[in-house]
Amino acid sequence: MSQAPTTSTAGVPGGVGDARPSWPVRRGLLPESGPQRKLALAGFVNQLGTAAFLATVPLYAHQVIQLSVGQVGLALGLAGVVGLVAGIPVGQLADRRGPRDIFVVTLLIQALSMLSLLFAHSFLAFTLAVAVTDLAGASGGAARGPLIRRFGGDEVPRFRSYLRSVAMLAGTFGAMAAGAVVQIDSDLAYRVLILGNALTFIGSAAVLVGLPRLAPLAPPREEGRWIALKDKPYLAFVVLDGILWIQSEVLSFALPLWVVLHTDAPRWFVGPAIAVNTVMVVLLQIRTGRGVRGGTVAGRAVRRAGLAFMVGMAVIATASGVPGWAAVAVMTVGVAVHTVGSLWHAAGSLELRFRLAPAHAQGQYSGVFGMGMGLCYTVAPSLLGLLCVTWGAPGWLMMGGVFVAAGLAMPHVVRWAGRSRELADTAA
Repeated sequence: MSQAPTTSTAGVPGGVGDARPSWPVRRGLLPESGPQRKLALAGFVNQLGTAAFLATVPLYAHQVIQLSVGQVGLALGLAGVVGLVAGIPVGQLADRRGPRDIFVVTLLIQALSMLSLLFAHSFLAFTLAVAVTDLAGASGGAARGPLIRRFGGDEVPRFRSYLRSVAMLAGTFGAMAAGAVVQIDSDLAYRVLILGNALTFIGSAAVLVGLPRLAPLAPPREEGRWIALKDKPYLAFVVLDGILWIQSEVLSFALPLWVVLHTDAPRWFVGPAIAVNTVMVVLLQIRTGRGVRGGTVAGRAVRRAGLAFMVGMAVIATASGVPGWAAVAVMTVGVAVHTVGSLWHAAGSLELRFRLAPAHAQGQYSGVFGMGMGLCYTVAPSLLGLLCVTWGAPGWLMMGGVFVAAGLAMPHVVRWAGRSRELADTAA
């Protein structure tokens, strides 16, 4: 596979062209190049508003628009399904027209659809608004992939790890803002938050306009149009990886219900447990990603992640039936082990996402990758609710076994993919 051309950062303060990078760059607090910093800032602003909105949109629909709980669930489900179909064609468009401008357009569409929620007074209007938002969001994710790959250059794993840490940090601040709005619990507070989210889309687009425009990369003449959908090794990777991304819902969905319904731990423990996960990701994701470069190394990292998920979930399962203080101690250990697995998985997954995709079709492949993750988030609540919450400890072990099986299969898929493309393996 041909490598994407890197973007020079010489002459940028704190960039790789400097003899002495600044202290924030040396400590990993800032990316090395100007374009990378703009992408990170745009992502932080975007995630800040999105996290706050996602935590409050059901309450806004129920209390302000006066929809029933069933209508809210149906509307959000329909919007999620609509969002799944957008990534691949928009990713193809980004490959052919340039990803920056397409990404900016999707952000502006999300700003308009978010503003339209302020004037939604019916089930149909609410459904259309959130469907357009999800459609543009999935499209933006597909266009963002080529930007990360091209501006990340030779440091894509490290840069993507940095972006994940930034997103987690922004999500924490967004959740705090959502908590304040829920505590105020007024129509005005919910509307101000939605307006603020619309402004974050505009702000993110304004930052991205400052990025250099990337010329599309020409595909081989003999290549068909929808190559990502014909790439069987990549599709197998997306399926396995989508299964493993269910792990991201374990701590946010299954654990709170497990704490309340099946253990004697105090309910307030849910907050510190999620905080442990957030802090570990923010502090350790970049360091973890440094050592995951190349297909074989990434496949092994995903395999280790599956085993870590199994251990972490088995430990969490033992919290049922023990005293409250013991349940807190046990689940803290389980959360920490699970988070180690998530660090390995994110590093390996995001390396393979870009490594297995040809440079000229990053947008199209990002759309396929996003569809896999979208399906995982759609299935995760029902699956985790059935196994971990309803079935109890045996369900935690069964779900852990699913993660182990997917992790063990990943290196085989990587080798399969390597037969038809070049997968450079570099250990840090």
